[in-house]
Amino acid sequence: MNLERDYIKLIFGLKLKQARTNRNLSLFGLAKITGLSKSYLNEIEKGKKYPKTDKIILLSEKLEVPYDNMVSLKLDNNLAPIGEILKSGILKEIPLELFGIQEDDLIDIIANAPAKVNAFISTIIEIAQHYNLSRESFFLASLRSYQEAQNNYFEDLEQKVEHFAKAFHVDLDLQISLDELKAILVEEYNYKIIELVFSEHEELGDLRSIFVLKSKTLLISTDVDEFQKAFIFAKEIAYNYLEIKERLYTFSWIKFDNFDQVLNNFYASYFAGALLLPKKKLIDNLNLFVSREAPKPQEFVQLISDFKVSPETFYQRLTNILPKDFQLKNLFFLRMSHKVGSGNYKIKKELHITNQQEPHANEMNEHYCRRWVSVKTIIESIKQNKNHFFDAQISRYENSNNEYLVFSSATPDPFKKDHIRSISVGILITPTLKKKFKFIDNESIIKQVVGVTCETCAVKNCLERAAAPIQLERKRRNENTDLIVNSYMQKYS
Repeated sequence: MNLERDYIKLIFGLKLKQARTNRNLSLFGLAKITGLSKSYLNEIEKGKKYPKTDKIILLSEKLEVPYDNMVSLKLDNNLAPIGEILKSGILKEIPLELFGIQEDDLIDIIANAPAKVNAFISTIIEIAQHYNLSRESFFLASLRSYQEAQNNYFEDLEQKVEHFAKAFHVDLDLQISLDELKAILVEEYNYKIIELVFSEHEELGDLRSIFVLKSKTLLISTDVDEFQKAFIFAKEIAYNYLEIKERLYTFSWIKFDNFDQVLNNFYASYFAGALLLPKKKLIDNLNLFVSREAPKPQEFVQLISDFKVSPETFYQRLTNILPKDFQLKNLFFLRMSHKVGSGNYKIKKELHITNQQEPHANEMNEHYCRRWVSVKTIIESIKQNKNHFFDAQISRYENSNNEYLVFSSATPDPFKKDHIRSISVGILITPTLKKKFKFIDNESIIKQVVGVTCETCAVKNCLERAAAPIQLERKRRNENTDLIVNSYMQKYS
């Protein structure tokens, strides 16, 4: 898209529409007095066409607007903010097509109610600035919404993994080995793989790999364990097999140029997870686990270990499989991070299939509920000095009374020194879940009433509380004030 040319067309279209509506003319009416077709005028107003000089003169005369005003890029106060939005190119940053929205549709909405749309967009920008939301946060929120809209299951990628397995004679009933992944990269895709000590440079401490496109060289940190290495290899295979050109070159990524890179990074990660955790094998193993009356925690840990993947890869894959193949569509995924010795627990990644689940990340620096198993596994992993501490809990959210079966694993954060992270999946307890998970009523699973943040939680006598319920108290005070105001209004009506 030629941004300058298209910007000029869009601005002229907005001005034409404004001039027409100011005279209370319909498109049909304008067509009648100018002799121009309605469809042609509609294309001009939508910014698709720019009229020739004689047509502009004709429109100026009939609408009684000076020619210079019509062709000027200067907008009046009503449209000026919209012009700034169009000129900034922000619409190019929004992945509209991902949600089935055409840019023309958005332009039309803006043109129909410029003042209201401007107020709305300005509000969004102000909120983003207030909470320090970055371009990165915006893109990741867009991606998360896309995943949630698809129940985080992508049949085309599942099929491509199966096609890949046939083409490369990979048995998905068995665990694909690290050597086999490496051989495919080297022999099929002409990769050079070099291990380096990234930690020699403090700035590279958080990175696990760098791909050098020009020489097709994959640089791997010597700090990477076998699970991480397998995922990196599988992801590189995905980039090549899926023929992805617009991609990120580091793991974890440090920058991106556009949304396509973020989306393609997700596609490659999904493919890698599906290759390392084949659908049929995972479903079979899960069915065996959930059919047990009283499985032990170490059996779930073993379930992860059998696939030779990290807990995060395993839990992420659960969010693909549970909604589609177990009909458990009400679930959430959380990744929490904690710096050892601090009192902070932060949500770094979240996903909410069907978008109804608690908890959601909070940007107000409030304290997440210390009764969450996501927090407790972190605490216990530090206390017991375990590299992988697993626990499960039935959490009933005080505000909604929804109950979730939550699995959580805490491990040292491979990307941050002195940090522990927990990966959790919470599944809404429904008749379907009770039917499939035989151990759901087992007394060994702790049941706990939880909140979202301490500041908004009404649970009384909570020994784990990290802060007073100030937000809840403010809300109640306002509600009481409103009741008294209403009583006075009724009394003196």
